Amino acid sequence: MNINATLLGQVALVFIPVMVVLSYYLGKRKTQTPKLATLIGLILAFIPPLALIYVAALVIKNDVRVSE
Repeated sequence: MNINATLLGQVALVFIPVMVVLSYYLGKRKTQTPKLATLIGLILAFIPPLALIYVAALVIKNDVRVSE
């Protein structure tokens, strides 16, 4: 089975920004430190199974209450 490096690069080029944006959006809603959540999402985006598990964990987490 041949793996086309160009296709792999294109998938990574799409996957990494999507994971970073999802991490920021969910981090903003679900944590008090969205920048840290985004950084963790960026690092884990280079290991796709871990990135998907991280985003799933953020989805399951309860929303942070905003004090007014």
